[in-house]
Amino acid sequence: MSSRLHIYNTLTKQIEEFQPAEPPFVGMYLCGPTVYGDPHLGHSRGAVMMDVLFRYLQHLDYKVRYVRNITDVGHLLNDADEGEDKIGKIAKANKLEPMEVAQQYTNAYHHALQKMNVLPPSIEPRASGHILEQIEMIQEIISNGFAYESNGSVYFDVLQYAESNNYGKLSGRKLEDLIAGAGEERRTLEGQEEKKNLNDFALWKKATPEHIMKWNSPWSEGFPGWHIECSAMSGKYLGKQFDIHAGGMDLLFPHHESEIAQSTACNHTTPAKYWMHNNMITINGQKMAKSLNNGVLIEELFAGNHHLLEQAYSPMTLRFFLLQAHYRSTLDFSNEALQGSEKGCERLLNASAKTETLPIANISDINVHEWADKLYAQMNDDLATPQVIATLFEAAKWINEIAAKKMKITSEDRTKLHATFHTFIFDILGLVSEDQGNNDALDGVMNLMLDIRKTAKENKDWTTADKIRDGLKAAGVEVMDGKEGSTYKLS
Repeated sequence: MSSRLHIYNTLTKQIEEFQPAEPPFVGMYLCGPTVYGDPHLGHSRGAVMMDVLFRYLQHLDYKVRYVRNITDVGHLLNDADEGEDKIGKIAKANKLEPMEVAQQYTNAYHHALQKMNVLPPSIEPRASGHILEQIEMIQEIISNGFAYESNGSVYFDVLQYAESNNYGKLSGRKLEDLIAGAGEERRTLEGQEEKKNLNDFALWKKATPEHIMKWNSPWSEGFPGWHIECSAMSGKYLGKQFDIHAGGMDLLFPHHESEIAQSTACNHTTPAKYWMHNNMITINGQKMAKSLNNGVLIEELFAGNHHLLEQAYSPMTLRFFLLQAHYRSTLDFSNEALQGSEKGCERLLNASAKTETLPIANISDINVHEWADKLYAQMNDDLATPQVIATLFEAAKWINEIAAKKMKITSEDRTKLHATFHTFIFDILGLVSEDQGNNDALDGVMNLMLDIRKTAKENKDWTTADKIRDGLKAAGVEVMDGKEGSTYKLS
């Protein structure tokens, strides 16, 4: 391999060589979704970015613990410290339990990512399942002098923290500007009089009588602030300091800035060494927003049932589309871009199917080892997936030329080309053949047919059972009966 992995660290504002604290072990954390609605395009980008990083680190033989949380409590409607819980509001409106709402949209998130071949994380903690850890962390922050209780709520004392620490070192914001600007804008919000300073943020909020998601604490019956949840969960599963913390650029401030402040105030150390942030997806040059009616749900993209869509796009088309732009650059959604991704993905997958059967010659017209080194160098350069894809397209052209006997390759080089091409397309970039969806449908149909045949056999209806078996055999499907039941394979 040409070099070691380097990644852009938002904390230091530079690309750095990745050096885990305890190799070969790597701990990484991604801020997952707040599950109060179906997943939209924005949710897909961070998940795919971290999936590629997860895959690549494992390919490099690291032992990775990947934690991706579910926020199912404490995220308020205005993203500040007042208002209703986003999940609680939906629960009340639909006469549901809050956890019903959270489970419904967690399932939808998992389903969408599974279609896109995103690997599940090592651990997926829920904020509501870690209230005790959050309370303990808040108590430690209070005892260290960086938080205070006010009318049953607990707030982080930003000015006290800033006396010995840099609040704003991640986002680059200056505290004096925050005090002069953002603080004034928030004076109109209710409940700000509880705070010593308008930039102080809630660690624990006392619940109003109508608030339905609340727990007992030393200060009041209430609920945790949004920021403390990730600090507590990442600390529990990855330790006081771990390797990588990731999320969208929209979380950089105040969420991740506040995470750093809380964890430092509690544990006397910055929680993560490397901070990675994926940029936003725009829609035809505009930010996704309800007011613009341009928010596209992932399932709408797959079904093609949104007014901005000219057609349905497959999960692999979306994944390929995301990988064609560097994760730190803005990615603009358009039908033209997705249609180009559809063709590009198909081209690579078609080429991959030919690599093992290419005709062999005594000489090679290509330098496969140099090409493979180039791929690793590009991945090691802050996960440069657009360049990786371009280099894979180079090989796709060779593959087609060799298959047409216009270029030559030796047996040894063919083996290297096949292994590297497949490793990068399937194992690292995480693409799968579009036929996989057809295989899933076939499994469903076949399981139904085998169940019908099983019932027929139990009823001693041998004519129907044999008819199903013989009909499937004629269609190219062999049914195999065993002690554990029947299975099938394609002839």
